[in-house]
Amino acid sequence: MQRRHDDMAGMDETTTSSTTAAMSMSEMSMTFFSSTTTPLYATTWTPATIGAYAGTCVFLVFLAVIFRSLLALKSLQEARWLDKEFKRRYVVVAGKQPKSERISEESSSRRMVLTENGVEEEVMVVQKRGEMRRPWRFSVDPLRAVIDTIVVGVGYLLMLGVMTMNIGYFLSILGGTFLGSLVAGRFTAQTM
Repeated sequence: MQRRHDDMAGMDETTTSSTTAAMSMSEMSMTFFSSTTTPLYATTWTPATIGAYAGTCVFLVFLAVIFRSLLALKSLQEARWLDKEFKRRYVVVAGKQPKSERISEESSSRRMVLTENGVEEEVMVVQKRGEMRRPWRFSVDPLRAVIDTIVVGVGYLLMLGVMTMNIGYFLSILGGTFLGSLVAGRFTAQTM
């Protein structure tokens, strides 16, 4: 009987400590604060001096610049892959009707005359049917997945920095985002 009582006592201590932790989390204020000793990512990364806090803020600025640069890199790489796809040469298989002849026989295609600067040219107008998907390519898709994973990982690290609710960390991330957009923003998909 004594042994069972000891087991229950240990259980009560565990329950009490988890309840205390839960209470302190629910009592946590959701407002920004200013502290130079806020841990970032782990308790081992807790700035002890003003210089260490400034170094942590500079790290967050660089991380935000890297994030914006990765977004620009992804946009540039997507454009390169699309250009390569359009420049890809296709081989006609013997005995198969060429695509131009198949298109001209379709009911959705129409022959028209295009005139520009006095020059007339006969063209074929074709209506796109459905959504056109690019094929999976070993040379493209694994690299795309790696880039996406890195972008998401860096984005989550920035999100955790903001979630500390430390105003210095928050402003550092905003400053890095501004700086990264200033440097690499013109390369993102929205501006292409």
